[in-house]
Amino acid sequence: MRFARLGPVGAEIPVVWDEGQAFDLRLITADIGGEFLASDPVAAVRTALDAETLPVVGDAGALRVGAPIARPSAVYCIGMNYAAHAAESGSAPPENMVMFMKAPNTVVGPDDDIPIPRGSVKTDWEVELGIVIGARASYLESTDDASAHIAGYVIANDLSERDWQIAVSGGQWSKGKSAPSFCPLGPWLVTPDEVHAEDVRLRSWVNGESRQDSRTSDLIFGIDRIVWELSQHLALEPGDLILTGTPEGVALSGRFPYLAPGDVVELEIDGLGRQRQNYVAG
Repeated sequence: MRFARLGPVGAEIPVVWDEGQAFDLRLITADIGGEFLASDPVAAVRTALDAETLPVVGDAGALRVGAPIARPSAVYCIGMNYAAHAAESGSAPPENMVMFMKAPNTVVGPDDDIPIPRGSVKTDWEVELGIVIGARASYLESTDDASAHIAGYVIANDLSERDWQIAVSGGQWSKGKSAPSFCPLGPWLVTPDEVHAEDVRLRSWVNGESRQDSRTSDLIFGIDRIVWELSQHLALEPGDLILTGTPEGVALSGRFPYLAPGDVVELEIDGLGRQRQNYVAG
């Protein structure tokens, strides 16, 4: 299934896309968040669709697309998780999984305008596969247990201010990761049965020029390993978001300029949809 949230900021309608139509889910849930995702949403929505009890959102195509999940309680990020990206960052592939965090209020819609932070000279793009948690995960016994805790997958842009992340970070990356709107998400939350997330193509473009082009099969730490390992150090809650890392092709490489007002970034992951953001002065 493909879940989404449509409408103005703060007043999004939870919907499911089915056979080209958006069906309003408010008879089932007030929003797409942890409580809904932990309650076997696919079965509940399928029953409602089969019974034809969900109203169609007739003007869905004209509505703003919001992030497909309501604000998560946490956004965990895996750093340098593609060998080529680690190399362009000047680092060897990590022996241990690198984790940092973004502020949950960075999550915005996939096509929202993105303000470049005041004083920023190194705002960078990063297309990433996002994992959305559907069941609490703490001390999982093995990687085989991970999939039962995943509600679905999303496309994300893990925007970064590289000067703040590296030069003035104080040793922690989150300062350069948590500016307002630094996590465009969606357009859809796609359930695991509809996407082979372990091997999908992910791409990005800036002003129509190709930047990143890779596959999730090149991840150093794969999806199940990420969920399992995080569960050994913290408790993942339903609705939490995990960003799995970005491939090579970012401005940090020195091959491309950083983002400036007027730039347009597009991102795509097969089966998960496409984003398009205009960058404006903050």
